[in-house]
Amino acid sequence: MEGCPRWSHVPIRRRTDSIANRPEFANGVHWSALSPYRVRSGGLRGLGSSPQSIFCVTVDELPRSAVVKGAGKCFFRGCRYLLEQGPKDARCTDRRHPLGISILRLEVVEKSASHIPRSRPAFSHFPRSFVIALSFDFSSLTFHTMATTKRDVRNHVLFEVATEVANRVGGIYSVLKSKAQVTTAEYGSAYTLLGPLNRNSAAVEVEELEPKDPAMVATIKSMNERGIKTLYGRWLIDGAPRVLLFDTGTGYYKLDEWKGDLWATAGIPSPADDHETNEAIVFGYLVAWFLGEYVYHEKERAVVAQFHEWLAGVALPLCKKRRIDVTTIFTTHATLLGRYLCAGSVDFYNNLQYFDCDAEAGKRGIYHRYCIERGAAHAADVFTTVSHITAYESEHLLKRKPDGVLPNGLNVKKFSATHEFQNLHQVNKERINDFVRGHFYGHNDFDPDKTLYFFTAGRYEYRNKGVDMFIESLARLNHRLKAAGSDMTVVAFIIMPAQTTSLAVEALKGQAVLKSLHDTVSSIEKNIGKKLFERSLAWHEGQNPPDETGLLTQEDKVLLRRRLFAMKRSNLPPIVTHNMVNDQEDPILNQIRRCQLFNHPTDRVKVVFHPEFLSSGNPVLPMDYDDFVRGTHLGVFSSYYEPWGYTPAECTVMGVPSITTNLSGFGCYMEELIENAQDYGIYIVDRRMKGVDDSVNQLTEFMFNFIGKSRRQRINQRNRTERLSDLLDWKRMGMEYVKARQLALRRAYPTSFEGDEEPGFFDGTEVKISRPLSAPGSPRDRSGMMTPGDFASLQEGREGLSTEDYIAWKLPEEEDVDEYPFPLTLRSKTSSTNGTGTTTPTNGTIGTASNMSSNTSGAAF
Repeated sequence: MEGCPRWSHVPIRRRTDSIANRPEFANGVHWSALSPYRVRSGGLRGLGSSPQSIFCVTVDELPRSAVVKGAGKCFFRGCRYLLEQGPKDARCTDRRHPLGISILRLEVVEKSASHIPRSRPAFSHFPRSFVIALSFDFSSLTFHTMATTKRDVRNHVLFEVATEVANRVGGIYSVLKSKAQVTTAEYGSAYTLLGPLNRNSAAVEVEELEPKDPAMVATIKSMNERGIKTLYGRWLIDGAPRVLLFDTGTGYYKLDEWKGDLWATAGIPSPADDHETNEAIVFGYLVAWFLGEYVYHEKERAVVAQFHEWLAGVALPLCKKRRIDVTTIFTTHATLLGRYLCAGSVDFYNNLQYFDCDAEAGKRGIYHRYCIERGAAHAADVFTTVSHITAYESEHLLKRKPDGVLPNGLNVKKFSATHEFQNLHQVNKERINDFVRGHFYGHNDFDPDKTLYFFTAGRYEYRNKGVDMFIESLARLNHRLKAAGSDMTVVAFIIMPAQTTSLAVEALKGQAVLKSLHDTVSSIEKNIGKKLFERSLAWHEGQNPPDETGLLTQEDKVLLRRRLFAMKRSNLPPIVTHNMVNDQEDPILNQIRRCQLFNHPTDRVKVVFHPEFLSSGNPVLPMDYDDFVRGTHLGVFSSYYEPWGYTPAECTVMGVPSITTNLSGFGCYMEELIENAQDYGIYIVDRRMKGVDDSVNQLTEFMFNFIGKSRRQRINQRNRTERLSDLLDWKRMGMEYVKARQLALRRAYPTSFEGDEEPGFFDGTEVKISRPLSAPGSPRDRSGMMTPGDFASLQEGREGLSTEDYIAWKLPEEEDVDEYPFPLTLRSKTSSTNGTGTTTPTNGTIGTASNMSSNTSGAAF
């Protein structure tokens, strides 16, 4: 039966196995343990002796109308269908069922059948059997059929479903946007993203187009005829993928009906006052409706749908229940319950196996959301997460072990020359300097050349993002720097959006004072330069050369004095740039006050809390986030709950060293991939095996040691950090998505693949990047291991440069960067002593040059 959904790989109960297993019924509709329609006495009349077949459709709701072809008539629990030559509408006369739906078309297909179970009372009046080709209104109908169409799995269609398509809310937007280029390059027009329509963002990010795919055209037309408005177009990002956005507001007229169906179908409750869940239900039913219609019209190619997060997961149990012939993948980027549990004072990772998930979700009022997430995980053909730490969490909380891990990647744009990203650092650092000069006016007694900028950023999750640990470590760092008599200053930025009323007056005044002083000095500078130039032109031999006498006029002195008096302030520089809503209850501000980080002139650590997303239109800190990151020296992300961690990954791509933890997906990924991650500017705090106090001390030690580096050492480390960006490129990370899709297709269409065994999702051997050979100064030039910051003479190396300044890693000469094998990103299965990328001697008896003294290295040279 073309167009009918297939059986899932998960078997269901059948009423009559003898029928289901007979070859004569291979193309028919099989039986499930639901409430089938029964045919009353009288059967089918006027059919003569022509060969027929049993009408064995199984549904959950009664149809309201149908269009049928054939001859005769029959009765279904009060629903009468007239089977006459040609199509004819027939209305359902049974109003007892509250969830009536519409069947778009019933086509009678004549098929001979010699085996008819006459002992069954439901079929005793049939001389033969009917096989019905069904085309349903997929918005709420549930039925069970077996697909007979052999679909093309090699040339399949891909849909990605998420609530953040062309709608920036969180990290999934970054995943979809950055991955779109490589996915579009692979699929072209066969790749479409599905999401809810946000007209404000769509007006800016989406260009409306007319679809060319006939199946897409027919499906959109069918939904539009039933009142569902859609927007099909091109997402204006790299790759320009096609998007289909559903106006969920046009589907709310069926919300109550769909809520009841969701309860009857999957046992998932839905409270009336949860708007976010209501949106998820409407969107999920629209997606299931769309997929059901699409696979009916698309009869040749296989259809793969990947769903991101629970908000898009409602459609998964619906697709499985209705047996829609679509291959599904569910990717969770974090678990709901995990995020809530970690936000409280719970030893989460050491007690995962002991949590009563239903009870814990109920206590926090998210049981219905948890049910949607768990149902989506179990309904998908393939279940994936974004990191190994989240896979471990999902196995215990969602009760299904993930089939694989899909790490998040980035679009890495390499510069033609390696020093270009260093130049960007200098340019953006100067822009941050301007903000610091204005914010700390009147107490700006620290040298910009001896000032380092640290930052943390992300969603406002005080404990999950490790902000509590970061502020505590800053207080301890401040004490250590003052005790050591250091002349270095650290300005720590906390970039997390919170509820604010307006920009703080002091923050605005600081930038205004700075601008006024800058304009005044520039004017005086211009006048002095003009006067000096004129005096130089008028100079003759025998006269004294022009000097500073008379260059600064009395008006200039008065104007400059006014600006200097305006810079006087009686209070300390503010710790927050905005006026907060209930700042006395804000956890970040309260901890800053508790740690007494008030930006006192004697403090070596200054704190600036910016409770708003960075933007170039901001009058206080007019910088976009990427530019700001490039201008900083160190990113600190001491998260307790971080399924992946885009912020440290972005730092790595931009060549900025970062501190992360072994409880974040990125930290675990780098820890498994790199033998000594600190050498490459990736500092990993142990929050799994150490106590809180020990972890805070470790973080403080990392920051203190970083401050102790010379400018040259920091430049070299930035070079090494930026070199790791290839490992985070979607060109490599995207291969995991390819594996997930192939695994899902193999499970859905096993006969279309050769061999009986599924390919291992994590087969292969990972080779860790080890600490490479290093030596000070020019000897590295002979080995081909020099980096842009390594052009130092041997004498400079002997005068005190540490050998760690010259650590670097490069691909073997025979390997091309674009063709480098992907297993670098896979979990290690077997050990390797001579793997690709390692520069450690295979016999393990020779120490690296970094362990040798500079004198020994020089002597060897």
